[in-house]
Amino acid sequence: MSKTNAPAGKARKQRGAPNGPAAKLLSSAPRPTVAGLFAGVGGLEAGFQAAGYQTAMLCEIDAAARQVLESRFVGARVESDVRSLGRLPPCTVLTAGFPCQDLSQVGRRQGITGPNSGLVQVLFNLLKNRRQCPEWVVIENVPFMLNLHGGSAIRFIAAELESMGYAWAYRTVDAQAFGLPQRRRRVILIASRDHDPRPVLLGQDAGAPEAKPRGAHACGFYWTEGNTGLGWAVDAIPPLKGGSALHIPSPPAIWFPRRRLIAMPSIEDAERLQGFTAGWTSSTGDPTRESRGKRWRMVGNAVSVPMAKWIARRLATPSDSYDASEAAALPETGGWPGAAWSFGRKRRSVAVSEWPVSSTHSHLASFLEYPVVPLSKRATTGFLSRLRKSSLRHASEFAEDLAHHAENAD
Repeated sequence: MSKTNAPAGKARKQRGAPNGPAAKLLSSAPRPTVAGLFAGVGGLEAGFQAAGYQTAMLCEIDAAARQVLESRFVGARVESDVRSLGRLPPCTVLTAGFPCQDLSQVGRRQGITGPNSGLVQVLFNLLKNRRQCPEWVVIENVPFMLNLHGGSAIRFIAAELESMGYAWAYRTVDAQAFGLPQRRRRVILIASRDHDPRPVLLGQDAGAPEAKPRGAHACGFYWTEGNTGLGWAVDAIPPLKGGSALHIPSPPAIWFPRRRLIAMPSIEDAERLQGFTAGWTSSTGDPTRESRGKRWRMVGNAVSVPMAKWIARRLATPSDSYDASEAAALPETGGWPGAAWSFGRKRRSVAVSEWPVSSTHSHLASFLEYPVVPLSKRATTGFLSRLRKSSLRHASEFAEDLAHHAENAD
């Protein structure tokens, strides 16, 4: 694996983050650049931009999302289809939150060769066709891909990267670790032909906190469910998603036990729950119901901005050392664990938590800044009916407040 064992400390120090010891270096050194494939509304790239990176290029197939990118990343080149790129622009970091529809637990489950998720092959083709590759590649997707079809997706990605001489490390990370009240688990994979990605992604671990008791906290759930699951989250919302099991973009609901209220967050607070500024996806200026549905879909498909900012800072000022003494061999068959790495022709699993840091957590009820939207009588009654017919465990107070809300809702 060429260059992988070469010390890169001096080169790395030229790419400082805007805060901390390396902040002064950004004024005298060229700003590191980021290019984003499958960019959505720019969650990954917004995090990198907040950490001092310059956005060189963004590529996104969805026209509404491209409109957001053009308004939020002024001056960046915006392309429409990764299959038409031909080559990558010069960049320090290449980001790729490739489509998850075929890898998601609630998606089609066709796997890495499905029509959407299979587009990751375009990423590898672009890397193969480039003489001078980016220093870092950052890939993001859902944790279910680690086990779907015996882990075939992560095995395919690992093999493709290794065939090109990349060292890689991946880790399942919960966006709650960065202070936002949204439970959002994602696999982050970092790869490089020049540097060791292990200290960047695996060298920091705050450990998962103890489960929070429900108490009087607001609790998030998905009102479109109720048969086999709730998406339950204490003092947080479940993961925002681009669509329900019926492929209809919809917000989660929140139970406010102090007020006996069942309501949905506004789209502006949903944007904030992803780390964007309120109104990030409002660039179209279209107030119609169809436009609101598009905004929910775009926000649900986005990457948490604070998580991306943490990655960007880790790449800008990484450590040169990593203790691999407790790593274990990866399984020959079946799914892969929540974190692993490949370096120096070795593949290993590693026991780290999904919380690399533990930022001050905002309580869900106090985090919300915009008026909530009470869940309709029809939606509440339908969810309560499904819940009562199911065998799902739930607090009796929750069912009582659902019934109370249904009686008083419009």
